[in-house]
Amino acid sequence: MRRLLGGVGVLWAVATIVFVAIRLIPGDPALAILGGPGSQASAEAVTQVRHEYGLDRPVLVQYAVFLGRLASGQLGDSYAFRTPVSTLLAQELPVTLTLAVAGLVVAWLLAVGAAWWSTQRGRIAALLTTGLSVTASVMPHFWLGSVLIVVFASSLGWVPAVSDGTVRGWVLPVLVVAVPVAGYLAETIRDGVVDAQRSAFALAARGRGESRAGLFGRHLLRHAALPGIALSAWAFGSLVSGAVVVESVFALPGIGRALVTAVTQRDMPLVAGIALVSAAAYVVVLAVADLVERAVDPRGADRGPRAGDRARRAGRATAGTTSDEAVAR
Repeated sequence: MRRLLGGVGVLWAVATIVFVAIRLIPGDPALAILGGPGSQASAEAVTQVRHEYGLDRPVLVQYAVFLGRLASGQLGDSYAFRTPVSTLLAQELPVTLTLAVAGLVVAWLLAVGAAWWSTQRGRIAALLTTGLSVTASVMPHFWLGSVLIVVFASSLGWVPAVSDGTVRGWVLPVLVVAVPVAGYLAETIRDGVVDAQRSAFALAARGRGESRAGLFGRHLLRHAALPGIALSAWAFGSLVSGAVVVESVFALPGIGRALVTAVTQRDMPLVAGIALVSAAAYVVVLAVADLVERAVDPRGADRGPRAGDRARRAGRATAGTTSDEAVAR
C-alpha cells in the first residue's frame, strides 16, 4: 500500500510538471494544433481551436480538466500525429521497453563479468576494471552511439548503422544503453564481492573446499547482488530516458523518438502520455526490485516487531557454544 500510494504521488507530480513545462515552451499551443506557425492559419481558426480545446479558460481550470481526463484514462489525441495517444503508445512502447530490458540484462552480464575478473585476477585487474567502469559510466549516449556506428557499422560492416528490424539491428542500440549502466553496476557489485570475501560465511565455504568459481557464484555474488538489484530500479529509469537519444540516433520507432517530435510541436497529450507511462513503468520496476531483493535475501522480510524476538532466540541457542559452532549455526 505504501508503494501504491507513493506511485500515485509520482504520477501526479509528473503530470503537474508536464503541464507546467509545456506552457513554458515559447509559442502558441493553438498554432501547434493547427500545424505550427507555417500553417498560416487565420485568426478565426485559432480562436475556434482555443475554444474547442479549452485554451481560452483560466490556467487552473485547464489544469483541473487535464488531471480529470488523465484520472479517467483519457489521454486524448495527438496534435502532431492526429491519432489517439493510447494507440501510439501501444505501437511504440514495446520497442522502448524491449530496448530498456535488453540493455539492463546486458549491463548485468557485463557488470558480473567485470566484478569476477577484477576480484579474481589481482590488483592490476581491479585497477583496470575500476578505470574502465568509471569511464563507461560517464559516456554520453550520443557520443558512444556515434563511435560504435563508425567502428562496427561503417568501418567493419558487422552490424547496420540504423535499426532494420532484425536482431543485428538491435546490437548497437542495446550496447549503447547498457555500457553506462554496466559501469556503475560493476563498481557496486565489485565492492559487495570484496566485502563478502572477508565475511565468516566465505571463510566457512573456503574451509569446506569450495572452488573459487563456486564461492563467487553461490555465495559472494548473492551477497553482492543486493545493492545492484536496488540500483537496477534506478537504472531502468536511466535506460528509459537514454532511449530518447538512442532511438533518435538509430531510428528506432519507440516512445523516445516520438517524445522529441511531441515536445518540438507542443503536442501536450502525447508528451503527458509518454511521461505518465514512463513513470508508471518506473514505479512497477521499483516494486519488482523490492520483490526480487526479498527473494535473494529473505531476511529483508523479517524486519519488523518479530525480528528482535528471532534474534534473541538465536542468541540463546548459540550461547555457550564455541565460535566455530556459532558461525556454522
